[in-house]
Amino acid sequence: MRTVHVIGFAELPFVAQDVRSEAELVQAVTAAALADAGIGRKDVGFTCSGSSDYSMGRPFSFVMALDGIGAWPPIRESHVEMDGAWALYEAWVRLQHGDVDTALVYAFGKSSLGDPDDVLALQLDPYTLQPLGVRPDDLAGLQRSAMGFDGPLEGATHGDGAAAIVLRVEGDGPRIAAIDHRIDPMDPGLRDLSTCRSASLAAEKTGAVGAEIAHLHATFAHEEALLSRALGLTGRVESSRSRNVPMVSGLANIARATRSVRDGAASAVAHATQGPCLQQNLVCRLEAT
Repeated sequence: MRTVHVIGFAELPFVAQDVRSEAELVQAVTAAALADAGIGRKDVGFTCSGSSDYSMGRPFSFVMALDGIGAWPPIRESHVEMDGAWALYEAWVRLQHGDVDTALVYAFGKSSLGDPDDVLALQLDPYTLQPLGVRPDDLAGLQRSAMGFDGPLEGATHGDGAAAIVLRVEGDGPRIAAIDHRIDPMDPGLRDLSTCRSASLAAEKTGAVGAEIAHLHATFAHEEALLSRALGLTGRVESSRSRNVPMVSGLANIARATRSVRDGAASAVAHATQGPCLQQNLVCRLEAT
């Protein structure tokens, strides 16, 4: 396997409402990440983005966002309708092919354009869950009860933002020691909601246990407890719950883990999730070089 390093990153300040367009968000955050990496736009061999047309409120919003980085001359580019952490995974796989050595990954999202719960409800099974009018907080309540917790749900603070990361093969900076993602059944009735097998598998494959610091992607307080147990964390844990941006928080966690290693940690773990009740989980372990 080719060793991939995070050579640059950037994250826009978390705000409740950002009036800038998709292209303006992307231009600001990618310019900052490229400057941090010390390279120019034309030095990038592959570009991959993560976002959701549903959350942005219009089709092909990711195409409009390309104006922020410029797509001429033609570039090698891809997109995932997922959190940007999965775009980084695709970029990492692409760098293993051997014909390109540098990749730019970015993600953007806005909670201010509409209720995030309304958007997430559209992603539920159209035959078994959507007709029931089930919302994410309803499912989260089921999971919290399955864990034996009482009391009201403690949710996230939602906002707008963007994040970007620059990867390079055999570069400087923290290296991606391991990365893995796993998926549980989407229907919550087909799995034990008191555990998170997909997160445990991803943690096992990446050796997350023993990392000095972990950055968790959680939308509810009980998810933080569940993930800490599922990942087997023993070090310091930070959560994105206080600054949750749709399609961005997972990639932002990888940026924060990079910062942790730059600041002196020997290793750091970044976590990202997608889907109802922590259905999909990605774990990335970064190490100092």
